[in-house]
Amino acid sequence: MPSPSSAVSDSGRPDPSRLWRDGDFRRLWVGQTASQLGEHTSLVVLPLFAVLTLHAGAGQLGVLRAVGQAPILLLSLFVGAWVDRWRTRTLMVLADAGRALALGAAAVTGLLAGLGLPALLVLAFAVGALSVFFDVAYQASLVRLVERDQLVRGNSALEGSRSAAQIGGSALGGVLVSVLSAPIAVASSAVFFALSFLSIRRIVRRESIPERSERSPRVWRRILEGLRFVAGDASLRTVCLASAAFQFFFAAVMTVYLLFLPRDLHLSGTAVGLALAATGPGALLGSLLAARLPSRFGYGAVLVSAAALGDGVFLFVPALHGSSQVTVPALLTVNFVFGTFSQLVNATVMAVRQTVTPDTMQGRAAATINFVGMGLTPLGSLLGGLLAEAWGTRTSLLVTALGMLVSPALMTLSPLARLGRTLSAPPGTAVPSA
Repeated sequence: MPSPSSAVSDSGRPDPSRLWRDGDFRRLWVGQTASQLGEHTSLVVLPLFAVLTLHAGAGQLGVLRAVGQAPILLLSLFVGAWVDRWRTRTLMVLADAGRALALGAAAVTGLLAGLGLPALLVLAFAVGALSVFFDVAYQASLVRLVERDQLVRGNSALEGSRSAAQIGGSALGGVLVSVLSAPIAVASSAVFFALSFLSIRRIVRRESIPERSERSPRVWRRILEGLRFVAGDASLRTVCLASAAFQFFFAAVMTVYLLFLPRDLHLSGTAVGLALAATGPGALLGSLLAARLPSRFGYGAVLVSAAALGDGVFLFVPALHGSSQVTVPALLTVNFVFGTFSQLVNATVMAVRQTVTPDTMQGRAAATINFVGMGLTPLGSLLGGLLAEAWGTRTSLLVTALGMLVSPALMTLSPLARLGRTLSAPPGTAVPSA
């Protein structure tokens, strides 16, 4: 770990340039950016390929998305217990290698024998399982690489790269499905994961992880410790509940959304990819705002207002009609606004979690929040498919978009809304500064 003095300037204030002079942080940033490009490309490629090439129905698309999200529910808690006892670099490298191999094998299979829906289901589950390992490890890795007074800047940089990946990944995925074969589109994601593997494996700093005793607690006991810690903290408990509500209804929204754009609005794969890519520049702006707004207006006020604005903008989508000259600019605006405020929420929530959580609990806290917050996404995806079949896409979009507002409502009624301009850290740790 870097020494505390290495993160400050001669004046005693945090030195922002120190973060980028750290070679290991740069390697993490490059690897995470490439990994996010691969993930966001595949998130567009697989559903669009199912809809446009295999002519999958609403129910089948819901199943495909649910299968890819199921590992979050099945594996998150176990992965969190392992992350707190293993080096995050090792887990991220193995996850990236596995995703590159899985997507590469699927691309070869598709070129030789064709890629059908059963193969897509297997691929979605495998990539989703490995993504759980990478995501939990990556959320704990920053705390082990930088000092706590650099966490806000580090998170802003990493979330900014994730935002840029949303721009490139979503747009690239839509274009590849439209103009190239599906196997080549799948192979593009494999290349990004391979690049991430090559970058992250070059991290040389040895991480500070708890010593393993001869009689280490069993994995179930460690999982329960993480659950009790999150449940016992009012802020983290609210984050779990609000995240669960948001992810459940957002999964339903996105299932209907990916049907609504090509079928009701008659948009091409390229137009769909570009519309989704507008989330990226918005998220980039949101990550920049997250480094300043909470310390100025208060963490609670920023979380509640940003969640309400970001989630509420989807209520305009069901009202869209007409030609692509009208609908595409409107979708770009909706996705930009959503990207800005949802990213502001994400980065602020991550700062809250990392600040109030001891180093020895980082992996389990992240995994518990992922488990509770995103564990319902498979059910949300299934609900979206069922509603689209029963009520049609336009009505289903309105209902599920209204459901997303449950999340800011839960924040408003909780102690999370009363968080001020500073956060309280566990004894013996420093509070990150903006």
